[in-house]
Amino acid sequence: MAARDRLLIGALAWSLFEGARNPFVVLVTIYVFMPYFSSVVVGDPVRGQQAVATYGEWSGLIVAFSAPLLGAAVDRIGRRKPLLLLVTALMVPLIWSLWWTRADHRGLSVGAVIVIAAAINILFSYSEVLHNSMLVRAAGVRRAHAASGLALALGNLTSVSVLVFVLWAFVLPAVIPGFTPHAPLFGLDPRQHEPSRIVAPISAAILALGALPLFVLTPDSPPSGMPLGQALAGGARSIRTMLGRLKGRRDATVFLLSRMLYIDAMTGVLLFSGVYAAGVMHWAVLQLLAYGVLLSVLAVAGGLLGGVMDHRLGPKRAVQIEIGVTAIGLLALVGMAPDRIFYLWHVAPAHAVWGGPMFRTGPELIYLALAAFLSIFITASYASSRTLLTRLTPPEETGTFFGLYALSGTATVWIGSALVLVATRLTHTQQAGFVALAVLMAFGFLGLLFVRGGGRIIAPPGPAPEGIEAATAAWTSPVASTRP
Repeated sequence: MAARDRLLIGALAWSLFEGARNPFVVLVTIYVFMPYFSSVVVGDPVRGQQAVATYGEWSGLIVAFSAPLLGAAVDRIGRRKPLLLLVTALMVPLIWSLWWTRADHRGLSVGAVIVIAAAINILFSYSEVLHNSMLVRAAGVRRAHAASGLALALGNLTSVSVLVFVLWAFVLPAVIPGFTPHAPLFGLDPRQHEPSRIVAPISAAILALGALPLFVLTPDSPPSGMPLGQALAGGARSIRTMLGRLKGRRDATVFLLSRMLYIDAMTGVLLFSGVYAAGVMHWAVLQLLAYGVLLSVLAVAGGLLGGVMDHRLGPKRAVQIEIGVTAIGLLALVGMAPDRIFYLWHVAPAHAVWGGPMFRTGPELIYLALAAFLSIFITASYASSRTLLTRLTPPEETGTFFGLYALSGTATVWIGSALVLVATRLTHTQQAGFVALAVLMAFGFLGLLFVRGGGRIIAPPGPAPEGIEAATAAWTSPVASTRP
């Protein structure tokens, strides 16, 4: 087999790992398992949201202090596969173990689930750092952007496919006979909430199987022989040097600080969207699965919208509009309830406007439309933010500033969860947690007012320097795709 073919196969295996990892975020963290945990296992949606925010806050704090250091150290260590294999081998059984989270509390306790979920979140972030750092080695400089895009596409495709399968195989048999199996596959019992719990073993199995090709086919960097302690010390010096590059780059600095606020808020909206819908709208696994499919599909449109807005308005104006629309939409969402539309308009909760199997009332349909709208604009903001950074930094420093971009994405990852936890605990309402996220977005929006540049006028057309393409692909993390 030619070296060129081996490189292509290695890049495909690298992309497949991303496709295998994302179902955990979509099915377990956002749309199915955590809503079940917060509403059914905890038994009180408000306390359930606090529980989810607690593990998000603590895991985020640990990631904020450790992930950037790991990212700066891996280049000095050389080989990534052994560390990534260890992280993956720990994640798979931990994810699978969530199956034993029973509503009757005969399995994992609430505290145990919080600890396990926090550990998975930390390991997931480490896997992102290690996986992303293998991109250029896997695909080469010229193909890095293609492999990165394929990874994102596979992540969305796999997640939506599994959502649809779970909906068809385990949930719809009790709702739409004939179109689906006569009973939930594998004898799953809806009375034991097994369709909500099965997504954990499914996600674990997909991760294990999808990760195997990377460890067999993707090329790794040669070992440097540097001891781990020395690599970490060198990584710490690298971070200090990187931060020093901000001196004299006022607009890029203000942008990165602003982005830490509004992106953390937007990621919080995505991560808590399923928990919030389960608690406030009282949606069960059927509605949450359909909700997840719709929002995951529409997220693709958000990426396209971001590109169009960048071109027509300039990325700075695009980001400001995306933040503003998201914050206003989020406040409108907070005004929704099963018997209320936009705070003041009360309706009969049992009044159906159509005869379908789900989303039959006016408040549900409006809530769904608002959530879809938010999904599109949040995804667009991720895309526009990346473009804006390229307009605020000189081409020869793009790699450095995308390193800072990644660093800023982890340094405050805990703030959104912390605000949701405090606001929910003080007010005893889920709505207050989302209001806190809207306020965090507003601070990020205000910061952008002090950023100069980022307009429509760009450099004359021409091929981008090869190093820029590589650096952009290497430092761009999908979750947020993830995470969102």
